[in-house]
Amino acid sequence: MSSSPTQPAPSSTQTFADDDPYLIIAADSHAGLPTEQYRQYLESRYHPQFDEFLAQRHEQLEAATRMGVRDEKYAKKWFEDHDEELAGGWDAIKRDQALDNDGVAAEVVYPDADAVESRTCVPFGAGLGLSGDLDPELGMAGAKAHNRWLAELCSHSPERRKGVALVPITVETEKVIAEIQWAHDNGLGAVMIPAMWVDQTPYHDRSYDPIWALCEELRMPVVTHSGSASRDEYGDHLGIYVTEVTWWPARPLWFLLWSGVFHRFPGLRFGVTEGGCWWLPGLLWSWDRLLLGSRGASKLSQGPFQAALGDMLPSEIVDRNCFTGLANVKRRELGQRYEIGIDNMLWGTDFPHPEGTWPNTHDWLQKTFFDIPVEESRRMLGLAAADTFGFDLASLRPISDKVGPTPTDLGQLRDGQTAADLTEKWAPVKEVGRHWLTGHDFPLLPGMQS
Repeated sequence: MSSSPTQPAPSSTQTFADDDPYLIIAADSHAGLPTEQYRQYLESRYHPQFDEFLAQRHEQLEAATRMGVRDEKYAKKWFEDHDEELAGGWDAIKRDQALDNDGVAAEVVYPDADAVESRTCVPFGAGLGLSGDLDPELGMAGAKAHNRWLAELCSHSPERRKGVALVPITVETEKVIAEIQWAHDNGLGAVMIPAMWVDQTPYHDRSYDPIWALCEELRMPVVTHSGSASRDEYGDHLGIYVTEVTWWPARPLWFLLWSGVFHRFPGLRFGVTEGGCWWLPGLLWSWDRLLLGSRGASKLSQGPFQAALGDMLPSEIVDRNCFTGLANVKRRELGQRYEIGIDNMLWGTDFPHPEGTWPNTHDWLQKTFFDIPVEESRRMLGLAAADTFGFDLASLRPISDKVGPTPTDLGQLRDGQTAADLTEKWAPVKEVGRHWLTGHDFPLLPGMQS
């Protein structure tokens, strides 16, 4: 068992000099048609239900305003300030321009371009709110409509995009398998599943194995994204919603881990997107200790652990199988990167959502990466995403050389500072790494038990 995060070698032979521009891949961005325009991609037999869905949206917007999810003054200013640029949510040419202006070479594309008023929501709520309580037939119909449009969007500048197919996997397995295969055959690069299965079969169940097997075979990462939550339980208490909305997309990770999914399908990749990664070090510490003889686990049988994990630690399986897609990574998270695992942190802009870095990505990168070692920055800002989603770096290199910021631009190599200086600065922190494995664990206070 290793004592530090395993980092896979880059899949490309691309090499970079210290101050070459960064090849940035946004592992979290969003696209979607103005909702009414999905009609042409929706099977005609669902048009009557679609009309009802459109009619209900005004009431939903009013409810969102009452709850505090929507600020009417903010929404008005947002659209006034960015009206032309926001068309990049569905217009491929304007989208490429927005990427260029932000210094981004490529992107992983999730649904729902408008996170302010839901003007681009997927039919029947099958976008970021995708969950197991959707009507199974309508949920699949809405997902398929989005996927067919998304495949068209990603056919423009295809080297720059990996579209994420919406697949409500809690419906019949045959339909799920067919949609995943269609998505792969039509150029989409990942599969987004419901973060919440609600009253459907949980993801530890073996009935999902054919789905995991196909995604492993096709090398399509399986991902969740924040958005769905138990809104009906919260009433008007917005703080409960914002606390839990990033927990739900992470929850499937431990269902897959402890039920042995990653042990049975070692090539399957699973990602939690726009849920941060600040929560991961504590979980890895707690999980590893279960296998390393913590006093609290001594009474538990080790058989179920071994059946789920084989001879690996949970942290080792996470390094091999899992990642986080980060919308606007925080300094605190960067400071924890040796515990989280550098290649488990895929940076994103969240374009065109206002809570992300767009349209001020350059400024945000300066504020967060100014003293992070250059080679580590290259992994988190793009190269790890290229490995995970299968981007061709040779095709992206001419774009990044043109639009990408350099380490000097981000303040990393200014005033005579070298790449070696940055590496040396962080060397003591890197040595500690996952302190519970490296022998640098924090000492217990007298009288405290482990």
